[in-house]
Amino acid sequence: MLGSAADAEDVLQETWLRWVKVDLARVRDKRSYLLRITTRQSLNRLRTMRQRKETYVGSWLPEPLLTTPDVAEDVELAESVSMAMMLVLEQLSPIERAVFVLREVFEVGYDEIAEAVGKKPVAVRQIAHRARR
Repeated sequence: MLGSAADAEDVLQETWLRWVKVDLARVRDKRSYLLRITTRQSLNRLRTMRQRKETYVGSWLPEPLLTTPDVAEDVELAESVSMAMMLVLEQLSPIERAVFVLREVFEVGYDEIAEAVGKKPVAVRQIAHRARR
């Protein structure tokens, strides 16, 4: 969703810092609460990145991410799919990107996504439809 492992790690660290300060007895659904914190942190990061990117002169490319030492056979396919996905996601607004990733990648329900992004479920369904298109 963010386009870089470093940004994702930063969001996860920020989420963890918020999570450890929460009184867990007051949280009804821990998964939804974490989803909401992480999504909002990601959206904030995307907005900040978009502002920074508007002033950047060069082209933007996702960072390569190799997770296993012996991936020589699949590198070309993985890179092309990764690049295609990043180009598609870059065309979406931060809210569309969040809805798309939560729905299509993590299979989160529309009601839960709506809570996380601060929209109504009907609006989230429409946003997901537009993002898929």
